[in-house]
Amino acid sequence: MISKFNTFIYNSILSEAVKNKVERVILIVSIISFLAHLITIYLVNNQLITIPEGLNLFESPIAAIYTPFSFILIYEVYLLIFYLPRSITTYIGKQYEIITLIVIRRIFKDLANLELNSDWFDIKNDLNFTYDIITALLLFFMIYLFSLERQKLQTPNNSKSLEPLQIEQFIAIKKSMASILVPIFIGIGLLTFGTWIFQHTPENLSLALKDINSVFFDEFFAILIIVDVFLLLFSFFYTDQFHKVIRNSGFIISTILIRLSFSVDGLLNNCLIISSIGFGLLILWIHNRFENNIKPS
Repeated sequence: MISKFNTFIYNSILSEAVKNKVERVILIVSIISFLAHLITIYLVNNQLITIPEGLNLFESPIAAIYTPFSFILIYEVYLLIFYLPRSITTYIGKQYEIITLIVIRRIFKDLANLELNSDWFDIKNDLNFTYDIITALLLFFMIYLFSLERQKLQTPNNSKSLEPLQIEQFIAIKKSMASILVPIFIGIGLLTFGTWIFQHTPENLSLALKDINSVFFDEFFAILIIVDVFLLLFSFFYTDQFHKVIRNSGFIISTILIRLSFSVDGLLNNCLIISSIGFGLLILWIHNRFENNIKPS
């Protein structure tokens, strides 16, 4: 009975058909929000409306890209939950894609704050832009390497550790977790955004926009740490192979490093993000070397 209920919930919110509908809705909302942001910037620049000083997101048309990227990130969160039952490594890869998109979104915000002069390395906003550009390139390359290592796990030689029934049971557990995560993340999103809105008045809104990147995603990655721990614990029911335990444990550490990055800014933030994906990539690389050298018992 419970299994049928979980299947119904899963098919209602995480099926391929629902994913396609969510994708179309997000695309439409992204386009509308981008146009709305552009119109707002036009009205502000022509002094048709006034906003509090210091709101750089409404000074340059480049900053308008920040808004649709926010909705793209929401879709990526949905995809992370969507791929959770299918593959742990794909699920972890989605985490890396989300933090990379957060950095990319931040670059558009940085572009609106650039001060083009000879004192580039003495200006905080220009330095942050430089850090983010370099970080985005490194993250993109590491995600590429991670995807190559992930594909090696999908070859026939690497699908021998679990029996078909065990695989079905583990997938069923992950589907239940994914079904539970959807309402949790919707609730967290509404709560964190609502709290952020009510805690900031128009007078201090410019200060609030400085930490807007951490809105929702701080709590989001905190929940993912718990999910990663549950995945590790449930995996013990189906395998006690050392290299798989270390791989799943390493992914937890990687998620924790991403979570910690939201508590700092500047260069340290970028270093934590790079180290988190680099650590996950190295863990998966070692796991695959281990897997290829295991002799069947």
